[in-house]
Amino acid sequence: MPSKQQAIEQQKMRPKISKVEPAAAITGGELHIRGQYLATNGRPTVRLGNQTAHLIVAGESYIIARVPESAMVGELVVATGGQESDLYETHLGVQIADSLHPVANPAVDADGNVYTTFSGPRGQKSPVSIYKIDTNYNTKPFVTDLMNPTGLAFDREGLLYVSSRYDGIVYQITPTGNMTVYVEGMGVATGIAFDKDENLYVGDRSGTIFKISRSRQIYVFATLEPSIAAYHLAFGPDDYLYVTGPTTSSFDAVHRIANSGEVETFYRGLGRPQGLTFDAQDRLYVAASMGGRRGIVRIDASGKADQFLSGPGVVGLAFTPSKAMMVATHNALFRVDVGIAGRPLP
Repeated sequence: MPSKQQAIEQQKMRPKISKVEPAAAITGGELHIRGQYLATNGRPTVRLGNQTAHLIVAGESYIIARVPESAMVGELVVATGGQESDLYETHLGVQIADSLHPVANPAVDADGNVYTTFSGPRGQKSPVSIYKIDTNYNTKPFVTDLMNPTGLAFDREGLLYVSSRYDGIVYQITPTGNMTVYVEGMGVATGIAFDKDENLYVGDRSGTIFKISRSRQIYVFATLEPSIAAYHLAFGPDDYLYVTGPTTSSFDAVHRIANSGEVETFYRGLGRPQGLTFDAQDRLYVAASMGGRRGIVRIDASGKADQFLSGPGVVGLAFTPSKAMMVATHNALFRVDVGIAGRPLP
């Protein structure tokens, strides 16, 4: 039995967590844990709730732990030699839908219902094109007769718009799922977004951003380098149109475009940037990798960037009225309760 002095010394060497980065993660994401005495008394164990994480790096002051599939609780503990750290709260994503194929942001209506796609390879028709996931996480087919749905966006009246990269058409969809053609001739139509005057912008991944007025007149708004995947669009608080479109570079940019159509670089240094959106505090979130870490990158108005969420295969995101973040991967949708409000429609 250890003496009182030995017990005091052991207590002093109890694992202490000083920082966990990033703030949020989904299944397969990596959490970087910094602290003291993390492996003093042998190989450590990292638990998220009652689930044990796989350790990639396990050192005295630095651990990298991968989030297991079964983890749903973000209470993180480091244990070693019979001693445990205090709880450290992280935000873990809970999978709410699978067997999907999003290629861009999901869309969220005013009631908190989430819409996402089964996009499929170009030219291949899927049994269901768009799914609706209600606030109880029930997934139901919403649209069935649409080839390669790509970008999604709501207007102020609650109508859903979706681009098809197969036929270059943007469709308008009512809350009951009735679909009509809104505009044609958009090339390889990908990302879409509305401005404050309800003009619609459509990214043709071959190099053009189109602007469509409410009377459906079509203009060439700007031109960019062609993307190997898709353009993704979002309007910022400064009324600039922000655009990502991964190229063959591993050091891609977020561009922003003024009302005049002039293109400038807002931030450079992301790997394969895709879906993007703003929160109510005017911070930009981008599905991308930074420094070799895949997930969601947050960029403030000054251009300072950090990784906000870690996870593989992330293609898009959206905020809900309940201040949760919906994260879309190549085949699933996760809810992460981050307590952050999204930016309202322009």
